[in-house]
Amino acid sequence: MSSIPPFLIFFAGALVVPFLRNVPKVRMAFLVLIPILGALNVWGIQEGYEVQYRLLGLTLTPVRADSLGLLFGYLFHLGAFISIIYSLHLGRGENATVQHTAALVYAGSALGAVFAGDFITLFIFWELLAISSVFLIWARGTRVAVRSGMRYLLVHVVSGVTLLAGAMVHWSETGSLAFGEMGLGSLAGWLVFIAIGIKAAFPLLHSWLIDAYPESTPTGTVFLSAFTTKVAVYALARAFPGADPLIYIGAVMACFPIFYAVIENDLRRTLGYSMINQIGFMVCGIGVGSTLAINGAVAHAFNDVLFKGLLFMSLGAVMHMTGKTKASELGGLYKTMPITAGLCIIGALSISAVPFFNAFVSKSMIMSALLEEHLYWIWPVMLFASAGVVEHAGIKIPYFAFFAHDSGIRTREPPVNMLVAMGIGAALCLAIGIRPGLLYGLLPWDVDYSAYDYTHMLTQLQLLCFAIAAVAAFHLWKIYPAEIPSVNLDADWVYRRAAVRVTRFVGGAVGAADAAMRGVVLGLS
Repeated sequence: MSSIPPFLIFFAGALVVPFLRNVPKVRMAFLVLIPILGALNVWGIQEGYEVQYRLLGLTLTPVRADSLGLLFGYLFHLGAFISIIYSLHLGRGENATVQHTAALVYAGSALGAVFAGDFITLFIFWELLAISSVFLIWARGTRVAVRSGMRYLLVHVVSGVTLLAGAMVHWSETGSLAFGEMGLGSLAGWLVFIAIGIKAAFPLLHSWLIDAYPESTPTGTVFLSAFTTKVAVYALARAFPGADPLIYIGAVMACFPIFYAVIENDLRRTLGYSMINQIGFMVCGIGVGSTLAINGAVAHAFNDVLFKGLLFMSLGAVMHMTGKTKASELGGLYKTMPITAGLCIIGALSISAVPFFNAFVSKSMIMSALLEEHLYWIWPVMLFASAGVVEHAGIKIPYFAFFAHDSGIRTREPPVNMLVAMGIGAALCLAIGIRPGLLYGLLPWDVDYSAYDYTHMLTQLQLLCFAIAAVAAFHLWKIYPAEIPSVNLDADWVYRRAAVRVTRFVGGAVGAADAAMRGVVLGLS
């Protein structure tokens, strides 16, 4: 079984799922079985395993297994397993077949991308990621979701075309299509860098995430949070380890979303900004390029799927039971959803990097690597970003969703499968936080690092106390947090509004000029 390409199990499952729509119990069992079989398959693959063949004179490597790819392979199976359990309650009225089929193709495409050994294979799965994931947005069925999904698809098609262009330039320069470390010393490198940057939500290229993810279905957002950006993180670690621009890009990514997140009213959009913030830590670590930094970056990617998924599942449960996600419309739900509230708090403590929760054992690796590489001015920037996480995700999300004022909403806990999925995520957040060796043993390089030493613990506890004190002071002075129904303008305004208006203006001007010219020509004739 170890010779089966990992993506095939999910693709085969996607072909079968539509035929099980009328036997829900069989469908549920089958869906849960797919990531389990896939994980057993990947667990049996050894480092160095490759599948190669020649096509039209080109050497293609559709499967290449090494320590980096295997780590993400384990991660994506775990993410798929939790997300599938979370989605088992879906019925016909919720486009269950569409969502489950798209999700399996999506997860399979992510696996195909991280095991791809050449650019052609990577490009195919890169585009399949976009095509399959957009159905998780469209499945919500609203006009806003359809338009948002179309914008999402266009952005990712541009990313794919740019990746293909970079691959072709690289092939013409080197005669090879192998996907590996490239650097930024060539046009091909920059094209691939930009393509990955779009998928990683680099600053000014990020707005697709904020535009699309909150418009997905409650279950769709959980799948979306696990795969697309993590494939981009993998690709950066594969192609551009130690690239200096990533240090500064990552620092900006970690900081700027904080200012949007703290004033955002829609809590799922808040988590979207939080996702960019966390990716910033990963990108910065990859840019540092040391063994400790890259280990920390990919470990944080692993942990992010767990704690960010837990937070998205918590808000998805709230949305499923109340139909609301805005801070100004929620509050007081701890009375009727105490289990969900408790699990959300575990996710909030995890993303805040509280000691004995999973983000602490990975984020501290990145912070330590910054000091080891003498990046002393980047370190306080990332420290500020860490404090911002506590405020916009660690406190804001559970506070507004479950506490704050009493919104008067009275509901009940979500379906059992949703609670089970959240429980698994919460348990893993705690398990990795308490026993970091469980994760460190999977990392690409040997780990000679202890998260629980005096310096790391003291620094993080001081940071947490400062962030909590700042929130308390702002609350006392009635500065923050505020519950204001409003629209939070971001870079997507450029193509959603400004570009449309400019296009209409230019089109009108061209049309008027054409009409005038026709009149002149007709008059002369």
